[in-house]
Amino acid sequence: MTPAEMESRIVRYGDLQPCKTAFIDAHTPGSDQKENFTIIGGGVSESPDQHVHISIPHGFNIGAAGQPPKCRNSLHSHRTAEVFFVLKGRWRFFWGRHGDAGEVTLEEGDIFNIPTGIFRGFENIGTDYGMIMAILGGDDAGGGVIWAPQVITDATDHGLVLGENGKLYDSKKGESLPEGMKPMPVLTANELKDFPEPTTAEVVPHYVARYWDMVALADRKPATVIGETGMLRDKPGFEVAFITRGSSSPELHSHDKPSVLMPMRGHWRVSWADDSGTVVGEATLAPGDTMSVPAHLPHSAVPSMTGEASLFHVVATGDPAGLTWKG
Repeated sequence: MTPAEMESRIVRYGDLQPCKTAFIDAHTPGSDQKENFTIIGGGVSESPDQHVHISIPHGFNIGAAGQPPKCRNSLHSHRTAEVFFVLKGRWRFFWGRHGDAGEVTLEEGDIFNIPTGIFRGFENIGTDYGMIMAILGGDDAGGGVIWAPQVITDATDHGLVLGENGKLYDSKKGESLPEGMKPMPVLTANELKDFPEPTTAEVVPHYVARYWDMVALADRKPATVIGETGMLRDKPGFEVAFITRGSSSPELHSHDKPSVLMPMRGHWRVSWADDSGTVVGEATLAPGDTMSVPAHLPHSAVPSMTGEASLFHVVATGDPAGLTWKG
C-alpha cells in the first residue's frame, strides 16, 4: 500500500469536519453548541449534514464529540457498545432516566465502556473546548439512538422533529415531516421499565479505567483495556488495547480484521510493509489523529519523539455487537 493510499486512511485532528445539527437536541439550550464528528463508519447521526471521513466497514464505528464548557449531550441509550476516552478536557458522565442514577468524572486519557441499555449523557465541565473520542459497536452502531422522552419533547419546542425513519426535520429551515411520515414515538412508561438505573458504585469499578492505571499496566507489554480478559471485561465486537513507550515494538505484525490506531499522548511513527516484509511507507500520528489499518497489513507503531507516549488500539473481534457481555 502506497503512502498516498495510507494517508487516505488517516484522519488528522485538524481536518475533522464537525456537524452542529447531528442530533435532535441541536437547538435545545445547553446542548446547542456541541459538535459531532463521524470518523470511521456511518455513526449514529440523525442529520444528512453529517460528514463521514472513512466509510470502510470495520465492524465498529469511530466518532468524536467536541463541546465548549458547560455544554451537555442529552440523555440517550444505545443497543450496542458506546466507549469514550477523553482526549481533551474534563468531563462528567451521568446516567439514568433523569440523569440522576449515577455519575463519574473523567480526566484526560480515562476511558468509559458505558453499559448498553441505560440512558446516559455527558457534559464538558472543564474550562476550555473539550473532545472525547468514541467507539461504537457494530457497523450500523445498533441502528441509531434511543432518546429519553423529555429530550424529544424539549426538542420539539425548539423546532426539531425526529421522524420514525430516524431522520431530523428542522422547522427553522422550513422542513416538516414528509406526508405519511409519523414522528418518532416517545417511549411509554411500560417501555421505560426496561432501562436499568445502576448506581455509581455498580458502574464505575467495572466500566471505567483510569489513564494512569493503564499506563502502569502497559509498562512492558500492551494492556487489554476492553476485551474478554481485559481490565473492563466485555465482548462488544472489538477489543481496545493500550500501548505506551515501554510496551511498543518496532516488530511488524498484522490482524485478520481492520484495526485503528488513536494516539493519546506523544507522536507515533507507524510503518507498514509489503507481503515480503519490506517496509514501504511511514506516517506520523499525533494526539487526536485516527488511522485505519487494513486487515492483513504488516505494520508497527513506535513513539517518534521523547516524552510521554500512549496510544489506544482498536481491532474487530468478530463477536456480535449487542448488549454488554455478562460473562
